Order: sequence, then structure tokens, then C-alpha cells
Amino acid sequence: MDLSIVIVSYNTVDLLRSCLESIYNNTSNISYDVWVVDNQSKDGSPDMVDKEFPQVKLIRNTINGGFSQANNLALKQIKSRYSLLLNPDTIVLKDTLEECVKFMDNNIEIGCLGCKVEKPDGTLDKACKRGFPSPENSLAYFLKLDKIFPNSKVFGGYNATYIGENEETEIDSLVGAFMMLRKETLEEVGLLDDTFFMYGEDIDLCYRIKQAGWENYYYPRVKIIHYKGESSKKQSTRMIGVFHKSMLIFYNKHYRKKYNIVVTAMTYAGVYTKWGLSLLINFFKKEKRVR
Repeated sequence: MDLSIVIVSYNTVDLLRSCLESIYNNTSNISYDVWVVDNQSKDGSPDMVDKEFPQVKLIRNTINGGFSQANNLALKQIKSRYSLLLNPDTIVLKDTLEECVKFMDNNIEIGCLGCKVEKPDGTLDKACKRGFPSPENSLAYFLKLDKIFPNSKVFGGYNATYIGENEETEIDSLVGAFMMLRKETLEEVGLLDDTFFMYGEDIDLCYRIKQAGWENYYYPRVKIIHYKGESSKKQSTRMIGVFHKSMLIFYNKHYRKKYNIVVTAMTYAGVYTKWGLSLLINFFKKEKRVR
């Protein structure tokens, strides 16, 4: 098998249906299978998969242990040459998966491959090519210096704004909405860290991949559409907390020993300040996020 596609679903039945249809309608010339791990959805998602896509390997998770834990349930069973982590709120365009498999076959130094990810309005999902959230990158991002100096590696490191959206290049980190992973790479660095419930696990995996000497690579010749929640939509208080906790988990795991206590204190202060501001801004929003 060339490719195994892993999709974690949680109350996204209509988006999941569209995602699966896009895979089967737009993928050819490679051997692949699709795994759906459902995190105890209440909207009939697993029953829909059973009924409409019987070829899918469906795992009904006995707990909702988060994004990492659910992906790992499938990844532990996969024998394919490549695995793809794919969000259910995405649309796979024609030949995207075939082209990515071909590109990885021809570039054996790549451990993780990401494509161009666009929002429905055609704008770039900036998370599809980004730097690691080091204290320096995070401070520049928090102060919005990346917007003032978008072409600067020093100030634009967080979202790699100095790299054009159509520029094919090695990159620090990709997004968990679309990550194609080489079997040998996962065997070397391990699976997703389920300490991260949601958010941050993709950056952590990319960090470990790069530390092990493999490349993370941004390949914008092909793309997907990502129906992610827009910043103008209201989020749940719990998810805001999960997001900011993931920042602290990542810092403690990869950076705390590299920086002194002053930097650590400033990092914690910055995360909690941003957390508070996010809660305040969210309070005045009216609409619910898509996911």
C-alpha cells in the first residue's frame, strides 16, 4: 500500500462526508486506504461512515482522548509506505495525493510533507508553513512585528512570512490538517505525543522529525481547501484553554532547559496574557466557530 489516510472525526458529519467524497473522487494511480477514528461523535458521524463509505476502516474510539491519541490508534496499525494526517474539514483536490506520494518517492530525505492549504475564500492558511514557536519567534508574533516586517527572518519567523506562499522549500513546521509522513520517519521518531490533547502536537512532531535529521517540506504545487473556523467566529472557552496550554507543554518539553529563568518567566507571562486577552475578545463575539 502506498498511502494510508487517517482522519479524526468529532461531530463533523457533513464536513467528513465531503472530505471522504473528495478523496475517492480525486485520487487515482496510487494504492491507498482510509481510516476514520471517531472520538465519540453525537451527530451520527460513525454511522454515516458505516453506511455511505463501507470501504473505510472505521475505529470507534472508546474515549475522547484528543487528536493525538485518536490518530495514534490508526497509526499503530498502518503498514503503508506513507501515512497522511488529514482533517475532516478539508477538501482534497484532484491528483494532490498522487503528486505528494510521487514527490516523496523522489526525495528520500523528506520525512514529512505538507501542501498548500487554502481557506474557502482563497487566502492561505498560514499554519501550513511556519517556524517553531521559540521565545524569539513568539515575542515578534505577539508584538505583531511580523506584520511590520513580513520579509524579515528575524521578525517573521513564527508564520514564516518571509517565505512566499508558492515557494517550494524546507520548513520548520507544517500543519496537522495535512501531513504526509514517511513510515521510516515515524518508526524513528515515534508517533504523536498524546500529552497534547489538541493543538501543538503537529509542531511537536515536526520538531522531533527535524531534530532526527529528516526534512519537513512545504510543497505548494498542489493544495487542499480547509474549512477551518475563522478568527471572527466565537470559540469555546475550553478550546481557548487547550490551545494556550499546548504552548506551555511545547515550551516545557523543548525549550525550558535551553533558556534561563527570566526567559521562562516572560514566556509564561506572555502565554497567560494572551490567554486572558483571547477570553476577553471571545466574550464579545456572537457566532460559534465551525469547529
